[in-house]
Amino acid sequence: MPVTAQSPPRVATFGESMALLSSSCLGSLALQPTLNLSTGGAEGNVAIGLARLGARVTWLGRIGDDSLGERVARDLRAENVETLAIVDDKAHTGLMLKERPAPDRITVTYYRAASAGSRLSAADVEQLRIHEFDLLHLTGITPALSPSCRDAMAVALRVANETRIPVSFDVNYRSRLWPADIASPVLRELAANATILFAGEDEAALITGVGAEAGPAAQLEAMAALGPEQVILKRGERGACALIDGTLYEQPPHPVAVVDTVGAGDAFVAGYLVEVLTGRSPSRRLLTATRAGAFACSNPGDWEGTPRVADLAAMTRAADPVRR
Repeated sequence: MPVTAQSPPRVATFGESMALLSSSCLGSLALQPTLNLSTGGAEGNVAIGLARLGARVTWLGRIGDDSLGERVARDLRAENVETLAIVDDKAHTGLMLKERPAPDRITVTYYRAASAGSRLSAADVEQLRIHEFDLLHLTGITPALSPSCRDAMAVALRVANETRIPVSFDVNYRSRLWPADIASPVLRELAANATILFAGEDEAALITGVGAEAGPAAQLEAMAALGPEQVILKRGERGACALIDGTLYEQPPHPVAVVDTVGAGDAFVAGYLVEVLTGRSPSRRLLTATRAGAFACSNPGDWEGTPRVADLAAMTRAADPVRR
């Protein structure tokens, strides 16, 4: 589908979005008098990031028949994400807790066993009509939640591959959800069926067996050998690099005062994908991605700090930090 001003690119994604309780002060949750309520989840975060940068995004997932599920749907819809929220009256909405026990450390705990999101099925995903979109975005979190979620991923990939819809896959390995020996072959197969593959250095090692000590170029080559057309290595405070059509691209990090790194990887992915969808060069994709990730780090919350177009433009200008 050609991208024009009248027809912004369309992205489909699905997965679990949860309620998020976070502390407003430094220290253990055991000592916090109050908590802040928001929402979070990788696929939802990317959906919001893409919507803020001008893409049309549809998110599908299951939520419980409860107030937290209603909050999840409201937050996504308020951010201009088309939300196909399947209300499941037999399960609760997942919950995550985020605390800052030390100034340089954040701890995230999940309560998602038997949640509504983990009950997503292949039949649910068929509602997305994936063949109508310009891109399908998936993460390695969803298949870790349950066998039915894994089936949903398989169906989505099959439809996308059969209809030649590009697939973006972020490895997003979560050790608390499944052990490495079980996750590795599943994630490797998903990566092999992707068009665009994102991974951190540890995640690249998990799916390829090539560790960070071999260097980014070796890790990228091993990722590309799996089959994706574009492979991107997220290196956090060291920036990012990519291997596209045999050419290595490197992007240094954007300097920023870090407040909260949770969600920064999702903002990075959104920044990269929106530039892919609008036909930008590989160098521009990495530049926007690193700026988006950096901007997200400067704000608390899973998605609240995801930048808009004006935010990214402001990062390119050396100016007085006070806007009058």
